Amino acid sequence: MKFTISKNKSIIIALAFLTMPFLSFSQSEEVVDKIIAKVDNYIVLESDLALAYKDYLSRGGNSGSPDARCEVLENLIVNKLLLAKAEIDSVTVSPIQVEAQLDNRLKMMVQQIGSEEKIEEYYGKSLEEFKVEIRDEVKEQMVMGEMQRTITSDIEVTPRQVQNFFDNIPRDSLPFYSTQVQVGQIVKEPTMSKEAKDNIKARLNGLRGRILEGENFEDIARLYSQEPGAKQSGGNIGFFERGQLAPEYEATALRLKPGEISKPVETDFGFHIIELLARRGNEFNTRHILILPKFNKSDVDKTVNFLDSIRTLIVNDSITFEAAAAEYSDDMNTSSNGGYFMEGEAGGTKVSVDELDPNVFFTIDTMEVGSITKPIIFRQPDRSEAVRILYYQDRIKPHRADIRIDYQKIKQAALNKKRSEKLAKWFEESKDDVFIVLDDHYKDCQILN
Repeated sequence: MKFTISKNKSIIIALAFLTMPFLSFSQSEEVVDKIIAKVDNYIVLESDLALAYKDYLSRGGNSGSPDARCEVLENLIVNKLLLAKAEIDSVTVSPIQVEAQLDNRLKMMVQQIGSEEKIEEYYGKSLEEFKVEIRDEVKEQMVMGEMQRTITSDIEVTPRQVQNFFDNIPRDSLPFYSTQVQVGQIVKEPTMSKEAKDNIKARLNGLRGRILEGENFEDIARLYSQEPGAKQSGGNIGFFERGQLAPEYEATALRLKPGEISKPVETDFGFHIIELLARRGNEFNTRHILILPKFNKSDVDKTVNFLDSIRTLIVNDSITFEAAAAEYSDDMNTSSNGGYFMEGEAGGTKVSVDELDPNVFFTIDTMEVGSITKPIIFRQPDRSEAVRILYYQDRIKPHRADIRIDYQKIKQAALNKKRSEKLAKWFEESKDDVFIVLDDHYKDCQILN
């Protein structure tokens, strides 16, 4: 999230933050490129400003505002200052965090576009090539977010402050919210039978034998590994520090000698054979071949029957949906919230229908409020098979912002306003700590005054 820090900013901007999508895939307009700002070793290009301004307009920004482009440039400079100060203050994110964020974004794209093949066709490159292309940008965004959290971690708002914030918004400027729903899920992943696990291990042992007999590890990985990107990487995942990979994977890798290949090992991600390539201090470099769990009909049927029995308990009021989700759901993103989908940064359980996964939306579209589905077999973002029940708890019609209904959204907006103010103060105090140069064409923006 980018914070605008101009002194004349309306408080409604803080509410607008709540509707910003997490990731934009818009394409840049073509401009004659040049450096227009420099913050220590970080630069802002003319094309960066053009793309950011286009994004600002697409979010409903006022194209008639004479200061709009300056405000967008100011945001970009603040972002670069965050990066420069993060470097000075040793605020970092780990490689495993970056990889996890990349994987999450690609999963989101798969959900939005439909398949990995469609993404590759749309962008004209493989998923691995796309990850390489956006990795630095994602890392920078994560570092900026971490730096912002460091700066604003002490910011809180009381209920009275939230009410005052809301009362100061002109009635005709209150945002309009589309239909919102409260939907929960309980997810169960099938448990593999011993026979199925043994079959996968036998398959991996066969591949291991071929490598030990002289076949190339990377060639085998490209042909058989089910890890996304293995076709390009040959199973190589690079150097990681202790504590950054799955415990079972790491423990196995660290018992190996360089060049040695493990027997099959199971992690939460599937089944692997691992080759240790090198160790240097606390870091180690490996490559692997991954086979994902594959459940037979009997495994899935057992899970369906189990969830059906949980559904019966809920319908008969023997257990609440929230308690059942906390105890039985395998989805960590929702189980801690009583099973409910959460609304982004606002943290509420009333979710705009636009934010729902299409499969969830089309399911509840045929349901009555208060009802629970029978168990549904579905594909998770990582394409593994699972079973879930959905609870359609509530529905709120489109409406103007109302503190009684939208308290969490308004609270988040009030927090964003205070964070913006804190960040503005930080900018004024920190801009002299780094070397900032602005192109003469933008001197009138008075960003550095």
